[in-house]
Amino acid sequence: MLDKIGIAQRIAQEVQNGYYVNLGIGIPTLVANYVRDDIEVEFQSENGVLGMGPFPFEGEEDADVINAGKQTITTLPGASFFDSALSFSMIRGQHVDLTILGAMEVAENGDIANWKIPGRMVKGMGGAMDLVASAENIIVAMMHTNKKGESKLLKRCSLPLTGVGCVKRIVTNLAVLEVTKSGFKLLERAPGVSVEDIKKATEGTLIIEGDIPEMVL
Repeated sequence: MLDKIGIAQRIAQEVQNGYYVNLGIGIPTLVANYVRDDIEVEFQSENGVLGMGPFPFEGEEDADVINAGKQTITTLPGASFFDSALSFSMIRGQHVDLTILGAMEVAENGDIANWKIPGRMVKGMGGAMDLVASAENIIVAMMHTNKKGESKLLKRCSLPLTGVGCVKRIVTNLAVLEVTKSGFKLLERAPGVSVEDIKKATEGTLIIEGDIPEMVL
């Protein structure tokens, strides 16, 4: 079973040379720390940063340099800062190759709910709706179940949707899954996790074909 760092490490393997990548709040922000050193990647944040680097070491933080989640970040040589209008022009213009988001729920048809739980106060959706509406390649980083042990990979989302039919791939603490027309296709299982464990934790349709390999981190 993976922890949050393990999920980020596995997703980092999906990042390819030359990609422009948007990192959502939560686990996705950790991905920048684990991208291979031999490739060049530009990380974009919707608050107006292009060229984000890994998180700063303790004592090296600059409170004026933050990501969309208000976390302090580092920047790489050549990084640029701009207003949110330009940032969202990049997103809406489909100039981002890969979007990595967290989620509360994902449905087997690729619907995503990641912004609101009814009854809880939230400031708003932020940039999530623009990201899911514009991106062609969306990977979700999430825990497979909630704190009660209930599946977060569902037949249909129960929470207010952020986007419809947009998620392509999901990496959880238990597995890597691809969203297909028929449901969640199991691609890999986390170290120490059996296919049976994943079946029990998945409410949506789970497609299993052949032997499922264990993740390599």
